[in-house]
Amino acid sequence: MRGYSRIRGGWNNGRAYTVYFCAVFDQPIAKYVTFKDGKFYNNQKTQFDSGKKTAALLSFGNGGKEELNVKIGISFLSELKAKNNIDAEIPHWDFNVVLSTLQNKWENLLSRIQLSKDTSDEYKRMFYTGLYHTMIMPVDRTGENPLWTNDEPYYDDFYTIWDTFRTSSPLITLIDSKRKVDIINAMLNIYKREGYMPEGRSGNDNGRTQGGSNAEVVIADAFVKNLKGIDYELALQAMMKDATVPPGGNEEREGRGGLLDYLKLGYVPYGTDRAGNRTIDYSYNDYNIATVAKGLGKTELYNQYMKQAENWQNLWRADYENNGAKGFIMPKDKDGNWLDDVVFGESKIQKPTFKYTPVIIESPWYVCHWCVFFYEGTSWEYSFSIPHDVPELIKKSGGEKAFENRLDIFFDQNLYNVANEPSFLTPCLYHWIGKPYLSSDRIRSIIKNNFNTSREGLPGNDDSGAMSSWLAFHMMGLYPNAGQPYYLINTPLIKETVIQLENGKKFTISAKKMTDKNRYIKSALLNGKPYNKAWITHDDINNGGELVLEMDSKPSAWGTTILPPNK
Repeated sequence: MRGYSRIRGGWNNGRAYTVYFCAVFDQPIAKYVTFKDGKFYNNQKTQFDSGKKTAALLSFGNGGKEELNVKIGISFLSELKAKNNIDAEIPHWDFNVVLSTLQNKWENLLSRIQLSKDTSDEYKRMFYTGLYHTMIMPVDRTGENPLWTNDEPYYDDFYTIWDTFRTSSPLITLIDSKRKVDIINAMLNIYKREGYMPEGRSGNDNGRTQGGSNAEVVIADAFVKNLKGIDYELALQAMMKDATVPPGGNEEREGRGGLLDYLKLGYVPYGTDRAGNRTIDYSYNDYNIATVAKGLGKTELYNQYMKQAENWQNLWRADYENNGAKGFIMPKDKDGNWLDDVVFGESKIQKPTFKYTPVIIESPWYVCHWCVFFYEGTSWEYSFSIPHDVPELIKKSGGEKAFENRLDIFFDQNLYNVANEPSFLTPCLYHWIGKPYLSSDRIRSIIKNNFNTSREGLPGNDDSGAMSSWLAFHMMGLYPNAGQPYYLINTPLIKETVIQLENGKKFTISAKKMTDKNRYIKSALLNGKPYNKAWITHDDINNGGELVLEMDSKPSAWGTTILPPNK
């Protein structure tokens, strides 16, 4: 049986696409009836597409068999290609062989990180489920691209990079860097043929943008971690396209919305959708461009984009106080005026303005979900989301003591949203004031109260493995700052983790004497030598070796003096 479905609409508002299918059976079809638009058609083999519900009812003469086996192939190219995919991938009828082959493929991937034998079943399920979720998207569709023909890598279902660049993408880099290289090359192929790299993409079409052009973070992360097989000159060209050329009529599809204002004013003014997080994200994206430019020896470009990486400061309202903290990212108009009351639309029925404060996450019902100042978050959350310049953020917040107090307020007054990606790094920010033990306390509490193996055991929307990879990293005691070549070190939840690296080496993280009481790092050894930094480089891990953490029942001076690097 063959057919197709024409898919229209969808989350990304993309162009229509076709999914073809072919189904083969291990028994002959004895009877059939087709169905369309509420009517049955006896002995009619074909129904054509007219936008009506269509189906087929099949009856099999089982010849004494009670079990029917079915193989279904799909393709984005044709019904014949769907049939060829069946023949190539499952040329037999042995279900157990299919199952064991699939299990072996997943075992090969998941076993690249091994947990100590005394790890609880609960933690094992949490960790490996997280690893599994991380590896599902984006989807490898090489050889199934209906848009252009070549043998280059093609990936779809970037859902979305705004969600995945922080943890999911770095985790793939750590354990499956070859796949990461293919993903980036697929992004560059999309740029070469469609003009922009994806921020989100599904159904073979770009869209939607949520904040920045975060393909820049993914490329910079690969660059600083020395991934080979990527044309970084081409990648920089693609990044520059995002940063310099407005996407035209559809700013929700790709590129940077509000770009001309951002380049002219140094920020995206209120009135452009998601002006707040776009300004913050663009600043970080510009830092990523500067990183790659510097590595390629382009000093002038590096200096320009390092300057633009400071643009988040143009929306920092230093005198604004809320809940005991001072200074927030707040709305500003094109003329440079701070806005306490923000205008929306020309409603004659509802109030045309509403008061904007740092705790607002839900705008009035008549304001569209995508038209707010911050996407899915508050100013409290986003005002911590400056991953490339935490020291300057601390300074603007009033110094280390005020920043610590600000973090405590954020968590203790339930302003933190565990399910929101812009807050992923925030529990680790205590590292930058020399108190990594407070980061570890926050992380352990967050995991204890929000993650488990029940149906409610993963907060919010996993977003293509974003939440799951956040959990997996913290269970190992590591956390990446995406686009930068290091991982923060926290107290792990697993006593020993072994990472099997693609170069054949192993990196082991051991927490000696760790218990619920002994949850603080007293000292550390890296390959047998004293190690006093609460962060470790990607090269240190990739070179193989062992990080031994000696645990104690109270905080120590370990990791408090050599702070994590920033720009």
